[in-house]
Amino acid sequence: MPPGKFSSVDTGERIQELADRITVLRDAYYRGSPVVADAEYDAVEDELRGLIEANPELAPDPNPLEQVGAPAVLHAPVRHSRPMLSLEKATKPEQVAAFFDRFPGQPVVVMPKLDGLSLAVVYENGRLARAVTRGDGTTGDDVTPLVRALTDGIPDRVEAPGRVEVRGEAVMLRSTFAAYNTAHPDKPLINPRNAAAGTLRAKDPAVVAERRLRFFAFDLHTDPDSAETDLDSALRGLGFTAADMRHCTDAESAQAVIGEIERQRNDLDYDLDGAVLRLADRDAYAAAGTRSSSPRGALAFKFAAEEKTTVLADVVWDVGKTGKIAPVAWLEPVFVGGTTVTRATLANQEVIRARGIRIGDTVLVRRAGDVIPFVAGVLDESKRTGAEQEIVPPTVCPSCGHPLTEQGNSRELFCTNVSCPAQTVRRLIHWASRAAADIDAIGGVWIERLAETGLLEHPSDFYGLTKERLLEFDRIGEVSATRMIESIDASRAVGLRRALIGLAIPMASEGTAARLCRAGFGSLEDVAAAGEEGLVAVEDIGPKVAASLIEHLTRLKPELERLRERGVSLDVREEDLPPVVAAGAPLAGKTVVVTGAINDPRSGEKVPRPTFQRLCEKAGATTASSVSANTDMLITGAEVGAAKLTKAEKFDVEVVDQGEIWTLLIGAGIV
Repeated sequence: MPPGKFSSVDTGERIQELADRITVLRDAYYRGSPVVADAEYDAVEDELRGLIEANPELAPDPNPLEQVGAPAVLHAPVRHSRPMLSLEKATKPEQVAAFFDRFPGQPVVVMPKLDGLSLAVVYENGRLARAVTRGDGTTGDDVTPLVRALTDGIPDRVEAPGRVEVRGEAVMLRSTFAAYNTAHPDKPLINPRNAAAGTLRAKDPAVVAERRLRFFAFDLHTDPDSAETDLDSALRGLGFTAADMRHCTDAESAQAVIGEIERQRNDLDYDLDGAVLRLADRDAYAAAGTRSSSPRGALAFKFAAEEKTTVLADVVWDVGKTGKIAPVAWLEPVFVGGTTVTRATLANQEVIRARGIRIGDTVLVRRAGDVIPFVAGVLDESKRTGAEQEIVPPTVCPSCGHPLTEQGNSRELFCTNVSCPAQTVRRLIHWASRAAADIDAIGGVWIERLAETGLLEHPSDFYGLTKERLLEFDRIGEVSATRMIESIDASRAVGLRRALIGLAIPMASEGTAARLCRAGFGSLEDVAAAGEEGLVAVEDIGPKVAASLIEHLTRLKPELERLRERGVSLDVREEDLPPVVAAGAPLAGKTVVVTGAINDPRSGEKVPRPTFQRLCEKAGATTASSVSANTDMLITGAEVGAAKLTKAEKFDVEVVDQGEIWTLLIGAGIV
């Protein structure tokens, strides 16, 4: 028998083995306790599909590829009026082109493929009658009381006669997921998808009252038929939020939208694992019919998985700039969300305990955006061999050997030795960061090397460096040395707010620094002299933050004097003072977000975004960094990214070109 070939007996056994495995994996997934990541499940399913296509006579009975969703009903069963089918999968542009070729001339909507729980919501004569999970595609669970109590985006009434069925995805927003885990560090949720499934399995809505879900519609069936045939328009007309549907007329434009959705996936407030293509016309979609387990008029384009399983090889304890000792997972390399991951955060020892994580476990690694990946939990504790090891927190600092202290409800570990070498380097890197002194020409590697040689110990030491001294180092040439010194010189104007951020005082956030500036403090020395009582009088500064500020600024008094001696400004900058709002302020009461490149129309010169935001504040606006439901206006400059525009559309926020705002500012005499 040629290498790599199966006999018919071997092939049949392999097919049955894969079929049995899919049944087990699918059951675990829909019960909210997956034992492998999505990409690994897909690989098993793909292998089975390939073997059956090559050997149709060996297809198992029943065939799990012809079954949809969960194999077991967990609540009161309700039979669907029409099967809730899975979608045919695609991973290549050629498959998208083939989809368009099947339906020439038909417009297609492309939308995010949300990673939540599919629901069918049924209305009878305008009133919500029931909500049913997909279940096995034929029969689902009646979860109407939970949906009424916990799910946003599903109206109690619709303006439509007869029977209306809206299908969509119930998701837990990332913001809701993060807020819940912050409030419940002892029992964190593993990921938003499983959290959504668990929420709709609860017996009592009050038990999961903090787990709000959001419903995004993607399908509609009406009886009698609605006159509106465009899916997106019909759903919106009934008061539902569609899943950001975009109309495309050819494969090329659809592929462009798919690429845009994939680029935006980390900026959105919900998880998604692909894009869905679907015939835009409801009548055409119905006429296309179905296969045994999927509709012909839709296609799911799958993105690279952002969750994978791997082995936790070891845990090291990292020392931060404030002395906090954080556990870092060292992983067997795994490709997640477009990059190979070897390290991930474990948060703190209480999270490790709550999630039951051990060295040697097979764990779920999740990557959210460009931040460091984190270990979400152990996927299958029953597979342990006994060789796994407990994760034991250190009792002394890994860098300096100083005894550690525990702080807070999460029992976070801290090294209180301010001379700790690891803390010193982290504080220097933080001082040079963009939010603080912004010494952009000296990266972390060089800061660490300069610290090792003894040239850098305190922030003030940056301002004693000379070009000649830097040139003594290998790989620092004339141009690099000049840029480093120029960057250091420019940072001397750091000012009160950014200097306070750069000093990395525990519990003193960027917001704390901004509030102190706006409260009238003129310098860092003024803040230190105010005492705890004077600081507590500032809005949103409590006793603990005030005590931390006084303690550390008192300790840092010699360093503040050294900074002053070397020409570093620690005084409040005009841009950080409360704005003087112009009379008849044209933007009074508006919350605005600014995005894109801003240019002064009178000179054509680029204007720094903080400067333009300051002008908006003088015009009466409150500025924010991200678009939300509380935003009134998104002000756009040149080269605007799509993420904020997408959110503006989602929250129905007015989008205004910078030119209109400049006209208002000039007319009000603000510029």
